Amino acid sequence: MATITRASGQQLTSGADIVIQSLVNHGVDTVFAYPGGASMPLHQALTRFGDKVRTILPRHEQGGGFAAQGYARSTGKPGVCMATSGPGATNLVTPIADAKMDSIPLIAITGQVKTPVIGSDAFQETPIVEVCRGITKHHYLVTDVSDVARIMREAFYIATTGRPGPVLIDLPKDVQENKIIPDYEEPPRLPGYRVRTPQAHPEQLAQVAAAIKLSRRPVIYAGGGVIGGQAAPELRELVRKTGIPVTTTLMGLGAFPGSDPLWLDMLGMHGSVYANLAVDQADLLLAFGVRFDDRVTGKVSEFAKHGKIVHIDVDPSEINKNKEAHIPIISDVKYALAELNKIMEQPEDISPWHDQIQAWKKQDPLRYDNGFDGILPQYAIRRLWELSRDREPIVSVGVGQHQMWAAQHFKFDLPNSWLSSSGLGTMGFGLPSAIGAMAAHPDRLVIDIDGDGSFLMNVQELATCHCEKLPVKVMLLNNQHLGMVVQWEDRFFTGNRAHTYLGPIHHPEAAGKGDGRTPETRYPDFVAIAKGFGCEGRMVREKAELDDALREMIDSPLPFVLDVEVPYQEHVLPMIPSGMTVGDIIKQ
Repeated sequence: MATITRASGQQLTSGADIVIQSLVNHGVDTVFAYPGGASMPLHQALTRFGDKVRTILPRHEQGGGFAAQGYARSTGKPGVCMATSGPGATNLVTPIADAKMDSIPLIAITGQVKTPVIGSDAFQETPIVEVCRGITKHHYLVTDVSDVARIMREAFYIATTGRPGPVLIDLPKDVQENKIIPDYEEPPRLPGYRVRTPQAHPEQLAQVAAAIKLSRRPVIYAGGGVIGGQAAPELRELVRKTGIPVTTTLMGLGAFPGSDPLWLDMLGMHGSVYANLAVDQADLLLAFGVRFDDRVTGKVSEFAKHGKIVHIDVDPSEINKNKEAHIPIISDVKYALAELNKIMEQPEDISPWHDQIQAWKKQDPLRYDNGFDGILPQYAIRRLWELSRDREPIVSVGVGQHQMWAAQHFKFDLPNSWLSSSGLGTMGFGLPSAIGAMAAHPDRLVIDIDGDGSFLMNVQELATCHCEKLPVKVMLLNNQHLGMVVQWEDRFFTGNRAHTYLGPIHHPEAAGKGDGRTPETRYPDFVAIAKGFGCEGRMVREKAELDDALREMIDSPLPFVLDVEVPYQEHVLPMIPSGMTVGDIIKQ
């Protein structure tokens, strides 16, 4: 049993043990790790720290990377994943890129072949640092065991400070095996990394307060930076003081209560009509922790062109990158909002603006056909929210139509309760991300709202749910198609199907017919798959059975897959086509 502590420092200790002790020193309690030849010393070390660190074995390295993200996204703490060299390491590339896009603190540790054979095309050798150079916040190839403790400190510091992101640590096997007397307090050597958390200047905040005071049509546009910066309480206080309506990006869901009357729902390509109209007509846009992503702005030159823009972000590179701000402020968003709240006065009467927004809400609500005799995905999501809202659920999603419908019709009142691959848009994210959240919050209800295409990409993680006793719930909206691509085919390619149907080739869809609800041709059997992995499952296609099935899923003590049959012809609306404006919005 390892006996290393911060204070002990006089024992010869292997590099692998130094790594795991460093994880303990940084408060890590869960690691998602898949072993292999080049990482075996790390896994042996993990067994020696089993009373301090839980090791969860995913069934694919990508699943482990996304589970670490689910842990990080739901807690705000860095997630940790491990893999071996070569294919194990390359299987972490997508989760690393995903974390970089969404600014998620992630420590990815990979085994590497021994240092003497690096560069010789040794068995299972991949230059993973070079592969990941453009998708990490920082990266290390460790060649000396005496650097391990310091590099671990640096990695956590870099991943969690400033704008968070992923850090890769590549550890050759001999570095894991070599022994030294560790110094866990060795100071970092980061000459090019100066973290001075930027803070808004009082005169800048005075400008913002004055702009709010003079505004008649203000809108708050909040993003993932508000959640990542733990600034949701300050945002809510600002809204309470000012009465300014709020919209968020996909990443920002939960930063402001979805049940609040001042909530405008999400904006952007699949945002509400009224959110997009409000931003378009606003005379003041308060952009907090956002990056003016193309899925939000559409045609950038036309976005929010009628008003003044205030942009507050911790990352200087985002200021004026996509959209020029009238009042640009580089600052920690939590600090800026807290200080703004201290000087904020009630703005002039904006009740006419509230009335206008209410009129837009009444005219163009988020709607679907309630009279449909089958189960529409929007209806299923709405009922899931209504039946689970008192449990304060954490919801993860895959990527596609179901992701957008969940963003539209599930109301998030709490930050860190919505887990979505938003920047990279990675199918297969939903189930393993839910596993990470479940590991971090064993007493919470964790639900993966998924599509059949996305779910199949990491379906093997059902085994992780069963073996690790993580009762994740999966509501599978099964339309037998790659739904979002089908929607684009319908809208922009005259409905020509180009390999977007997921069922058997004899299905009527192959001939351009059918409604997607033919029971005998549905494939695969997800209930049988769930049960084969030791989970519970149920299939439902009748609207009258849905509530009972949802309650069975929610109340089950075991992992559960609810296969909900939905039609493939349904489109996510409203929709602003890529590169277009709110004037081009598709409502029907």
